Amino acid sequence: MDLLEIRELRHFVTVAEELHFGRAADRLAVAQPALSKTIKRIESRLHVTLFDRTSRSVVLTPAGAALLEHGRHALNAMTVAVQNTQHATGDAPLRFVIKPGGDADLLSGILAAYAEQPGARRVDILFSGATDRTDHLHDGRADAGLLYAPFDDLDGLATETLHVEDRVAILPEEHRLAGHDIVSLGDLADETFPRWPGVPGSGSGPEITVASELIALVRIGRVVAVLPRSLITPVPPGIVCVPVPDAGPSRIVIARRDDDHRDHVTALIAAAASLRHRT
Repeated sequence: MDLLEIRELRHFVTVAEELHFGRAADRLAVAQPALSKTIKRIESRLHVTLFDRTSRSVVLTPAGAALLEHGRHALNAMTVAVQNTQHATGDAPLRFVIKPGGDADLLSGILAAYAEQPGARRVDILFSGATDRTDHLHDGRADAGLLYAPFDDLDGLATETLHVEDRVAILPEEHRLAGHDIVSLGDLADETFPRWPGVPGSGSGPEITVASELIALVRIGRVVAVLPRSLITPVPPGIVCVPVPDAGPSRIVIARRDDDHRDHVTALIAAAASLRHRT
């Protein structure tokens, strides 16, 4: 038997990302006791300790950190292998990655414009985490995607700007700055900002992976944030958005790998760019 099965590796990576067995079990739709047994079985088989566990915390050991790094690569490689096999027929769907709620209402127009192109394929929508859309493009899990500049790393990607917008401070409605017409970055210098996974120096507060977590923490006054306006539209109850002019604009771009010149991907990029020129 293999030392580690794909299912077991996926379970380990999920626990390592969450550092919480309950949340990991929810993500995997498995019972928490069964997940704990899986991790213990992996540790026994590999003769290592992957997590230091107490009643209040779960922390990766050096061995666990090493398995997480290489395990992610292995899972990505498996995903790409399966998808590329499925795409070998030549008429497979085009894979388009976006952040949930992060399309600024552009997606439906892009899909409609692309559907008018000769030879248009079905488009499968992939939903990414907070900061890993570029990974989807570079490792082949996605053919194209919507990214936010300057937040996402665009190195090695060909892009077309589709939308430019301002950035706003996301504040609880009772915040001292909530009634202002505008605020500056200096006004927010002493505030606590969230940490985003994979974004060094993004903040010193709690780590945030999805928008719902951010809204909940802003609403109770734990953090504030400065984000593109479209990511917080419509504005949830209990939240106020105030423009931050000196934060500079944000761009939504459609991106592909700069060495990917396949006709169906080029057609999608062209269809999206045509919407910009119509507005």
